[in-house]
Amino acid sequence: MQIETLILGAGAAGMMCAAHAGPGTLVIDHAKAPGEKIRISGGGRCNFTNLGVVPGCFLSQNPHFAKSALARYTQWDFIELVSRHGIAWHEKTLGQLFCDGKATQIVDMLRHEMTAAGAELWLRTALVDLSHDGARFTAVLEREGTRRSVSARNLVLATGGRSIPKMGASGLACDIARRFGLDLVPQRPGLVPFTFADGRFATLAGLSLPVRMFNERAGFDEAMLFTHRGLSGPAVLQLSSYWHEGEPVQVDLLPGTDLGALLREARRSRGRRALVSELQGPLPARLVPLLAQEIDLSGNIGDLSDLRVDALVQALKSWELRPQGTEGYRTAEVTLGGISTDALSSKSMEAKAVPGLFAIGEAVDVTGWLGGYNFQWAWSSGAACGRHIAQSATSR
Repeated sequence: MQIETLILGAGAAGMMCAAHAGPGTLVIDHAKAPGEKIRISGGGRCNFTNLGVVPGCFLSQNPHFAKSALARYTQWDFIELVSRHGIAWHEKTLGQLFCDGKATQIVDMLRHEMTAAGAELWLRTALVDLSHDGARFTAVLEREGTRRSVSARNLVLATGGRSIPKMGASGLACDIARRFGLDLVPQRPGLVPFTFADGRFATLAGLSLPVRMFNERAGFDEAMLFTHRGLSGPAVLQLSSYWHEGEPVQVDLLPGTDLGALLREARRSRGRRALVSELQGPLPARLVPLLAQEIDLSGNIGDLSDLRVDALVQALKSWELRPQGTEGYRTAEVTLGGISTDALSSKSMEAKAVPGLFAIGEAVDVTGWLGGYNFQWAWSSGAACGRHIAQSATSR
């Protein structure tokens, strides 16, 4: 069977690529349904993009690489596509856009676009073998117990990263890239909860509060959630992508609050009140006893010297924590690292050293923030790749 383009992976990037690549495109996936990450995202409503997408919201060893694809297919392009298909959507905090209905509407939309473009989809299909003769790729595929050989001019790696292995995620894209001599950036889980030893925060499980979590690389003002294993919530997930094992993180427990002024006013007007009781106003009451195990909260508010007020402000506005690790790929929303951007063209996503080989989406060393950014990278990189393939076919 001879085709123009074989796309490995029927996720967000793979389906978007197929919608633009033109006739003669075959998309394969081992799963029984396409777009599984789309289906479960956003609590089943799919946070499909963000109004504030800019290159600075993406991590990569080359911070400029994503600019071309993001500019060529923007969030506004995808919003137009969603609206054209009659999918109702709404904006949540921080520019996040969600479907009013189910996330499967996005999957159905992409399948419709693929079909209209002449692409074919094979599910429950495994890649058994792959070779390249310098001009075409030959893939041996197994589908419904039958093996077939497929010859393709183009091969697109759209199998994602290692995050959420229970959905079948693997390192296949990097394994194939390595076979063809493409450089790789070491992978690690991103947008993932922190873990702490000995159930440090287990008694506070379920408690959430707005914080600013930061380190020397980045900082995020969002919610932090205490769990039985450690810390989660948007602020934690965001910073996890900027964290390396063994490093500390800092937490401002009262962002936007002039704690020094509050304490000095309380010292003047409520001096006989216990400090722990006073802090149970601006802070969650359940949190204060835990803090008292690490920070001196003894005595009455009126007994605080200016020096101790300053020390308390420092302790609560820059609470230092040292995670034991993360929950790993099991719960990570994305995979950091992957196929090096140095190996790819930023305009087409084609491998510089292997004509006809492309890598898109999470398989590439480009990872976005929480909040729809990674889906936008899938749409942008997939569209850039697909359009290049279609244009190349037309010019031949």
